[in-house]
Amino acid sequence: MPSTPIPLLDSDRLLPGTGVTVLMGIDQGKYPTSNSMQIVGSEGAMLVDPSVDVYARGGSPASVDRVLISHAHEDHLAGVARFNDAAICAHEHDVTALRSLEGMLNIYGMPEPIRTTWKGQLEREFHYTARPDATAFTGGDTFVVGGRSITVIHLPGHTRGHCGFLVEPDGVFFVADIDLSSFGPYYGDHWSDLEDFERAMDAAALVNARWYVTSHHKGIIEGQANFVSALSTFRAVITTREQRLMQFLAEPHRLAEIVEHRIIYRPGTTGVLWIDHVEETSSMMHLRRLTRSGEVVELEPGLFRAA
Repeated sequence: MPSTPIPLLDSDRLLPGTGVTVLMGIDQGKYPTSNSMQIVGSEGAMLVDPSVDVYARGGSPASVDRVLISHAHEDHLAGVARFNDAAICAHEHDVTALRSLEGMLNIYGMPEPIRTTWKGQLEREFHYTARPDATAFTGGDTFVVGGRSITVIHLPGHTRGHCGFLVEPDGVFFVADIDLSSFGPYYGDHWSDLEDFERAMDAAALVNARWYVTSHHKGIIEGQANFVSALSTFRAVITTREQRLMQFLAEPHRLAEIVEHRIIYRPGTTGVLWIDHVEETSSMMHLRRLTRSGEVVELEPGLFRAA
């Protein structure tokens, strides 16, 4: 049974000449909210990534038959509880997070006591609702909704199952958390991978669409050239991070010192529950890569210096 539609908001953006409406989050989807995407065909509707704002508004402007999840992060699942009667799907690598909260926590890989504290926040602040009935898709799968097709494009790195969705014939490409933000790529979870993220950006740049929709910040970009330009700037943050790390390692430092120095977040950033975990996970990805290339040496277990 489809969900009950609710009124449009002034912030909702119907892309001209398409059946796609972007449900813009507050401040263009600034975390903890995000931008969701509704696809309406002649026979039904689908919703991509119901956000905390979708939860707050009580649902979607269309009667939704199916919910597609780009990846298993809290800000992309927060509105799932509003669509109990709709089918729900995610990539086969991330679908475990929809089926149980423990499955979702395993994707983050946070140690205790952070894990238990975060579990409570997921329930209270992101309205986590388990969907044991969630089904899996994989890259290349296609969903059809009354004359419109939604093709899954697997773009791993942010999570193992992170995906984009290409809507045709409208030419709309939802790129999820390849979000083009000034923060840059996020690969701070147990199920994240730096090299996969770089390959995903290469793949996304080749998709020719009229409209590109990000989950955060940029929101809607028109034209492949504009998207590729913004993507290049977004990707360059990875290089900047490695340059800062190499400068810091002019003298030997242990991982704990690297985490405190902040390669991913701004120096001095504190007060976020999981920030040290993300900083450590991400920094280790860079350290492993730079050690393999010979640019960094591990002088003894856990002690690193630029070669």
